[in-house]
Amino acid sequence: MSRDAASDPPAPLDFRPRVVLASLSGESDADWARAASEYAGAAVLGGIALDESTRAAARELVARDRTEFLPADPVAFVDEQLAALDGVPIRAGFNVRTTELDPLREVAAVCRDRDAFVEINAHCRQDEMCAAGAGQSLLRNPDRLCEQVETAAETGATVSVKVRTEVPGVALPALADRLETAGADAVHVDAMDSEAVVGDVAAATDLFVVANNEVRDEASVREYLAYGADAVSVGRPSDEPAVLERVRDATTAWFAEGVES
Repeated sequence: MSRDAASDPPAPLDFRPRVVLASLSGESDADWARAASEYAGAAVLGGIALDESTRAAARELVARDRTEFLPADPVAFVDEQLAALDGVPIRAGFNVRTTELDPLREVAAVCRDRDAFVEINAHCRQDEMCAAGAGQSLLRNPDRLCEQVETAAETGATVSVKVRTEVPGVALPALADRLETAGADAVHVDAMDSEAVVGDVAAATDLFVVANNEVRDEASVREYLAYGADAVSVGRPSDEPAVLERVRDATTAWFAEGVES
């Protein structure tokens, strides 16, 4: 689907079931999302490096046997991948890493026109990406992160930011409040071993909160939703139907009970 950016407001980040397929760099493409679409309401493709600094970092990651998407034209790649999901009943997003604003602006516009959301990566902790000034390093530089959010939001795109807990010196609830002010619609929280922080973030903002990390079964789903998450996401097991079915069924049951966060 596509929409006219001049006439329609950005779509809120809402979907059913409230399960997100979380991006796995170099693996999460349109085929991956299509294969699991019966279990999830949304899928984040990517991540993808957009500018030369992050692409150089991605090439270094590939050199040490990590997987990365490195197309000749990242913006065209995002458009092609999102177009391939036309007609698939899933809300698509694209996780991006950049140090420059122009390619972010271009990709955000593509996501807007494809009824997808753009997810700014403030999550990757690989040394190469952090040294380039992207990924987790943005959590310690909130001015730059908010600048990226503002740039993406100005296009009319729906904007999510992926973050992680347990980064020394970073107070996620306060940061989430700043991201909301900058124009973000959602925050995707990798809880690590600090699940309660999801509740702190949910209490601090009106952002749509997606909780991630070790979401595998009914117990993990209900824990995150009880903290106030609006949805949960599944990463590594996103190609395991048995796990996805458990997560989908538990999430659907939670909201059927009327326990809206």
